[in-house]
Amino acid sequence: MLRRPAAMAFAPGAYVFPGGSVDAADGDTGIGWSGPDPAEFGERLGCSAAAARALVCAAIRETFEESGVLLAGRPDGSPVAPGPSLEDDRAALAAGSVTFAELLARRGLVLLAGLLIPWARWITPEAEPRRFDARFFAAALPPGQRAVGHHAEADRTVWLRPAAAVEAARAGSMVMLPPTATTLHEFAALGGAAAILGSRRTIAPVMPRLAAEDGEAWLFIPDEADYPL
Repeated sequence: MLRRPAAMAFAPGAYVFPGGSVDAADGDTGIGWSGPDPAEFGERLGCSAAAARALVCAAIRETFEESGVLLAGRPDGSPVAPGPSLEDDRAALAAGSVTFAELLARRGLVLLAGLLIPWARWITPEAEPRRFDARFFAAALPPGQRAVGHHAEADRTVWLRPAAAVEAARAGSMVMLPPTATTLHEFAALGGAAAILGSRRTIAPVMPRLAAEDGEAWLFIPDEADYPL
């Protein structure tokens, strides 16, 4: 998990998963792909095959930029070997001196879409001035790789068991947004990586709502989300 720097405009100080926005280039069909067809992802994510392809690409690109973990590999499905040159490519990508498509093509890599498990979809309340429609994925850390936070995106990087992270949020020692806390709670309930990665979930969008009661603003989260905090 990454802790967002205090200077960030959105969710400063919150612990989040690596991720970010979909760029126009994430939909480039020239980027190699290995794994389930984008249409299959689209059925599970509730979007078109083209949108699903862009979402998976964005998830892989942002995870690499923010944590150094690259969910890409050879066309035969074998993962990429870590090394100093991979960190150099990450720095170049973050600096904008190379595109993700160029990086992958130069190394002969493709997106290993089969490593990603579609997990959830959260939409910010209609009354929020900043709106997000976010999809979440689960994935195992590829062999030999390690997560290292990017200083521009996080001021702290931590590995925690999901249940411990939820307890820290309940105790007030970690700040989390509802999608993060709920996802961790779901991971903890399943008990291990094998069960998480073996899940085939039906993903329905979750959209909390804002309401005023007695002059105070409250965030109401649907019961089916099983929000733990």
